[in-house]
Amino acid sequence: MDIRNLRSVYFIGIGGIGMSAIARFFALRGVTVSGYDKTSTRLTDQLISEGMHIHFEDNIKLIPDQPDLVIYTPAVPKDHKEYNYFLKKQIPVMKRAEMLGLISGHFRTIAVAGTHGKTTTSSIIAHLLRFAKIDQLTFLGGISKNYGTNFLQSKNAELPDIRKQNPPGSGVSPSSHFQQPVYCIVEADEYDKSFLHLSPYIAVITSADADHLDIYGNHEDLKKTFAEFTSKIVDQGSLILKNGTHIKPIRKNSYYNYSYSLNTDATFYAKNIRVKDELIHFDLVTPTETIANVTLGVPGMFNLENAVAALAVGYLLGLDKGHLQKALRSYQGVQRRFDFCIRRNNLVYIDDYAHHPVELKAAISAARELYPDRKLTGIFQPHLFSRTRDLAEGFAKSLDLLDEVWLLPIYPAREKPIPGVTSQMLLDLMKIKNKRLIEKSDVVETLKKQAPEIIMTLGAGDIDQLVKPITDAFTEGSE
Repeated sequence: MDIRNLRSVYFIGIGGIGMSAIARFFALRGVTVSGYDKTSTRLTDQLISEGMHIHFEDNIKLIPDQPDLVIYTPAVPKDHKEYNYFLKKQIPVMKRAEMLGLISGHFRTIAVAGTHGKTTTSSIIAHLLRFAKIDQLTFLGGISKNYGTNFLQSKNAELPDIRKQNPPGSGVSPSSHFQQPVYCIVEADEYDKSFLHLSPYIAVITSADADHLDIYGNHEDLKKTFAEFTSKIVDQGSLILKNGTHIKPIRKNSYYNYSYSLNTDATFYAKNIRVKDELIHFDLVTPTETIANVTLGVPGMFNLENAVAALAVGYLLGLDKGHLQKALRSYQGVQRRFDFCIRRNNLVYIDDYAHHPVELKAAISAARELYPDRKLTGIFQPHLFSRTRDLAEGFAKSLDLLDEVWLLPIYPAREKPIPGVTSQMLLDLMKIKNKRLIEKSDVVETLKKQAPEIIMTLGAGDIDQLVKPITDAFTEGSE
């Protein structure tokens, strides 16, 4: 398929963070974009304001004129009326991951994989390249706070002609008529093995912890699929692999291997780490030199680890140390990634997307490091019945790091309930004394009756709908 010939594209699940980035890609190219999502959100409101036609009822009568292509997310159930209507009409239907592979195949792809850390690492890489005025196309799994969007495009990032001798994914940018290649930065999603549609010029793997076991069956199968992802790296490309991920790279092409870590020996790592004014200062060790006095614009050691991976990409692309230093200092983070919603002397409110035990531990530990003597109250919404079941003990241990835990009901997303898998099950596994079950509708009023010191909302479901009400409740009439 030559995607330059598309005139209209329809999205089933257009409000998803990954889907909406692709929708914006097409809309900015003058393609008519429309779609369905099950709920209206602030993001769908933004898409509508950008000229996209969106409805929120699974109703074939609401579908506009016959589109050239339909893109859907794997979260869409197979009995979805609109999905089956398009199949019956024999209109081309494609998964989001397939389209991302087609788009990125026109450019030099920088793909960030990992069970966590993808969005932050990708957004830092995008910021580094934008700061250095390197042409890019970026699809993020979150909203960049520097740019207020999940899709970035520089003016030279037009879809080039595809040459027969230079097919998509070959690693040689068809956009070589520009003075410098155009890079496509993408998150390489392991769910449903989506990242196997990509052909990276630079691949980063941040982590490979047990997750999505409903897809993979066990941890070893997941790691084998991450290894298969490394086989997609193009000739003369690069792999940047975090120490300790226990991935055995597969070589189908000749590519360069690099390692990174937070603060231990690797090709790239941080040393002389110090925290001042809630910011992290460090020296970056590279294969050829140590870049002194680098400052990360957001707190948290897990963010520093992601920053080392991103800086490694910048180094391999030839960015000078001045660009790296200035860009990283001005990086503002991603919405819902250790996102400060309130930051006062008497109250701090942090919102975070953490939905895996390792992510929870990292976010809670970062808050504890910043505020060691203050009470941490965490409101957590488990995401998926299968993940809750498979990682229950890990969730309980991570949540026990808080001083008080409020558990919302499990957010089902694409799943149906599993007998016996409930938030009560998690609550029973936790050893912390101050714990409770709570409905989302009761959170704000219950918080107002207390005197919280540090509030954290945690989870990947619709818990983000609490962010504004909580922020408003503790901002009105405040100092």
